[in-house]
Amino acid sequence: MTPPATTSAPGYPATEAELATADELGRQVVRFMRLINRAKSRVAKQGPDGIERAAYALLFTLVHDGPQRASQLAEALHSDISTISRQTSALVQHGLVERTADPKDGRACLLAATDEGLRVFEENRRQRTEWLAWLLADWPEADRVTLNTLLDRLNAGIETHDPQLAAGEQQHKGDE
Repeated sequence: MTPPATTSAPGYPATEAELATADELGRQVVRFMRLINRAKSRVAKQGPDGIERAAYALLFTLVHDGPQRASQLAEALHSDISTISRQTSALVQHGLVERTADPKDGRACLLAATDEGLRVFEENRRQRTEWLAWLLADWPEADRVTLNTLLDRLNAGIETHDPQLAAGEQQHKGDE
């Protein structure tokens, strides 16, 4: 089944072959996401420290992007503030995240990973890295490098091409 031509990006008339390839990529991405979610669910819903696995996304964001307000975390993680608040409280109670006064606005607080938070993050990262290394152990090195290169390229494209913007521009073209 070939997807309709209206799925192409604005100003880009995709060929039938390009649309078929993109459709297969879409199926593979959905399959990949399902499998990753299944793998994550097979790991306990809570880590050995009693923290929800979902809360580690906050820790990851704080380690990579630095201290920020809860509202920024909610936006970055596409989550509601009440969820962020609950998960942040658990991370603070376990000493993985700390609250500090926002130097730009003393009434607000910033959340930041603690040294213990960084240690726990690195341990989780090590476990993920070992699992992926085991998973790809029988792949030729060139294939592993190619996979990383192509995933980086795909992620960069996703980061810079907002699907809502593309859909809006496509709809606008139809109004002309």
